[in-house]
Amino acid sequence: MRRTPQHKGRMIPVFLLFTGILASGCVPSAAAAPAGTPTTPPTVVPTEAPTTPPTASPTEPATVNIQVFFTNTARYAAATQPFEEAVTRTVPAGEDLPTATLEAFFAGPTAEEKAASLEAITSGFTGLRELTIEDGIARVYLEGPCSSNGATYTIAQPIMANLLQYEEIKAVKIYDAEGVTEVPEGMDNSIPYCLEP
Repeated sequence: MRRTPQHKGRMIPVFLLFTGILASGCVPSAAAAPAGTPTTPPTVVPTEAPTTPPTASPTEPATVNIQVFFTNTARYAAATQPFEEAVTRTVPAGEDLPTATLEAFFAGPTAEEKAASLEAITSGFTGLRELTIEDGIARVYLEGPCSSNGATYTIAQPIMANLLQYEEIKAVKIYDAEGVTEVPEGMDNSIPYCLEP
């Protein structure tokens, strides 16, 4: 059967209608995922938990204070006890404190302390050679010439005040430059013969 031009005219609008339907997106696009296809979950990048900075351990103090006894000559002249007066010195932490105390004693008072009548009575001794502490007994070995100059108050009193402040020391034995003391044995305090009046 031959199509007449009239039939052709009817076909064109149908063709255009079909083309419009396709252009409107009724057909699924190629980019869309087919139905029933599992989708890949988004990638999650794990984040690190916040870290707590390490706590610094408490550090030992760099210095410590010690008490050093000198003779208050004004009180001594007035016969007012106690004759020894303590001042504060700062020494490195970790030092042997009884030894540091005697070394500070021989270093003497400051100018300000001297103005306040403090003095290091040394009875001729010039310094500390050695200090040992054993079984509660402190043995003090001194250097230099020794003389009491007839006085009853000598270096013995401030040395004992300086050392007996420490709980571990129960008795003090002072030796002269020759290594001699009157009572080397026992728990009694002892001085060398040169400190006798």
